[in-house]
Amino acid sequence: MRNISNIVVVACTLMYFSSCSQNNTKTEKSNQTKAEAKPTAELKTKKMKIEIWSDVMCPFCYIGKRKFENALSQFKDRDHVEIVWKSFQLNPNLKTDPNKNTLQHLSESKGWSMEYTRNTVNHVSNMAKEVGLEYNFDKAIVANSFDAHRLIQMAKKYGKGDAAEERLFKAYFTEGKNTADHTILLQLAKEIGLDETEVSDMLKGKEFTKEVLNDLQEADQLRISGVPFFVFDRKYAVSGAQQSDVFLDTLKKAWEHYSSNNPLIITNDKGQSCTPEGECK
Repeated sequence: MRNISNIVVVACTLMYFSSCSQNNTKTEKSNQTKAEAKPTAELKTKKMKIEIWSDVMCPFCYIGKRKFENALSQFKDRDHVEIVWKSFQLNPNLKTDPNKNTLQHLSESKGWSMEYTRNTVNHVSNMAKEVGLEYNFDKAIVANSFDAHRLIQMAKKYGKGDAAEERLFKAYFTEGKNTADHTILLQLAKEIGLDETEVSDMLKGKEFTKEVLNDLQEADQLRISGVPFFVFDRKYAVSGAQQSDVFLDTLKKAWEHYSSNNPLIITNDKGQSCTPEGECK
C-alpha cells in the first residue's frame, strides 16, 4: 500500500509488458392502492466518478476492464457511477510498424528468445480467455497509440468513451488492426456512431491533443507508473487487473464515503404518495 497524492492505493502493482500492470493476485415501485395513489418522488444524486487510466495496447487494461465491469454489474448503486476513461501511453516514442507484430517487437525490445516470448504471451492470452476475451498477439500490429487516444477523447465528448475503448481494444488484440492508421481509426469511429467528417477533420489536425497530454501529465502527478489504474472518487485506487471482488470491495468503500457526503435529494415531492402508517394522498 502506498500513498499517491490524496489517493489511498488499495492494491499493489506488478509490472509486466513494458509498463502494463496485472494482479497475480430503493427504490422499489410501490403497489397501487385502491385509490391508485403512486409515490412519484424521485431520488437524485450527483454521480460518483471513477477514472481509469489505460492504454489501448496494454493487454492487462482490456482484462482489467472486463473484471471491473463484472464488479460493477454486482454493485447495487451502479446507476450512480460515472466512468471516465483517461489516456496513458506505455511507450510514447514507439514507432508504428505495420510489418511487425507484437511477438517480434517484444522479442527484439526485451532481448527474449521467440520461444520465451510465445510462452509469456500465451500466459496472458489464457488470462484473457478467463474473462471471455480472445488475444492474437501474432496478429497485433505494433502501433503508437497517441491518435487512438485522441479518438477516445473525442468519443468522450459524445458520451461514447467506453464504446471507443472497447472497440479499440478489440481491434488491436483480437483483429490485428493497425490502430495508428487513420483509415482504420475512421472506420472504428463510424462503427460506434461518431460523425465521419468530424472524425476525419480531427485526425488530420491536432484536435484533442491537449486533452491527451493533460491526462498524461495528471498521471505523472499522481505517480501512476503502470496501467490499468482505477481511481475511485479521488479517494481510493486500484492498480492492475485485480480480481472482480477487489473492485467490488473498493466500489462499496468509495460509495460509502461518497454517499455520506452527497446524500440523495428528493425532487418532485408534491406527487401522490403513501406513508408507512397507511395514509395515501
